[in-house]
Amino acid sequence: MEKLIITAAICGAEVTKEQNPAVPYTVEEIVREAKSAVDAGAAIVHLHVREDDGTPTQSKARFKECIDAIYKVCPDVILIPSTGGAVGMTAEERLQPTELFPEMATLDCGTCNFGDEVFENTMPMMRDFGKRMIENNIKPEYECFEMGHLDTVLTMAKKGQVPGAPMQFNFVLGVPGCTPATVPNLCWLVNAIPAGSTWTATGIGRHAFTLAAPAIAMGGNVRVGFEDNLYLERGVLAKSNGELVAKVVRIAKELGRPVATSAEAREILGLKPLK
Repeated sequence: MEKLIITAAICGAEVTKEQNPAVPYTVEEIVREAKSAVDAGAAIVHLHVREDDGTPTQSKARFKECIDAIYKVCPDVILIPSTGGAVGMTAEERLQPTELFPEMATLDCGTCNFGDEVFENTMPMMRDFGKRMIENNIKPEYECFEMGHLDTVLTMAKKGQVPGAPMQFNFVLGVPGCTPATVPNLCWLVNAIPAGSTWTATGIGRHAFTLAAPAIAMGGNVRVGFEDNLYLERGVLAKSNGELVAKVVRIAKELGRPVATSAEAREILGLKPLK
């Protein structure tokens, strides 16, 4: 097996300090959480940004401020800005981080229920996102919340509407209203991706670590972080994203799977090495 790539989704757009006081809002807090995750073993930071009061934003300026600040303390990390933003944002609003020409960014692969809300990703929106990433030479991380999302994006790749091989998928399972976080569902998705692809498993809430263990054993990669889960274990709030990453590192060690550095992750994902 290749080394394990750990992604830390450090703040998301939905979680709040009322739920866990360590959730970062300010630039300084976002840098603190990114560094805690990287120091613990994360090769990738999946990045949403907030205003200082916690309001989610896709502001190009705010993303640049946070990205520049993270690179000052974590110069080798792979950053994957979100183009998902928050429910209700327009496509152009969500696309702002792509104007900074990151090496990777997320591309959501279809509309789905998202708790009590609807996360809209129409086919025209997805074609626009794919075109932007092709034009700006950005490698997408394809976010699949439903089984049909995978078939949709594979069809789009065959038509040249989104970047093709080698493709990186993130299977986000356990969102209320979407595909449940079960091992059979993960296996179905993994068995349907093209040869040469890479994939990551993200379990939401209590599924964060129960999905991480089989993903590690299957040769996949793992995402954890406050965006997806606020608890280190039942009833115990995580004090940092680093604590969540460190738990994945411990699980990987028990399963005999070495953890990739950011440089090794770039090679595995087919990204250009840093100069």
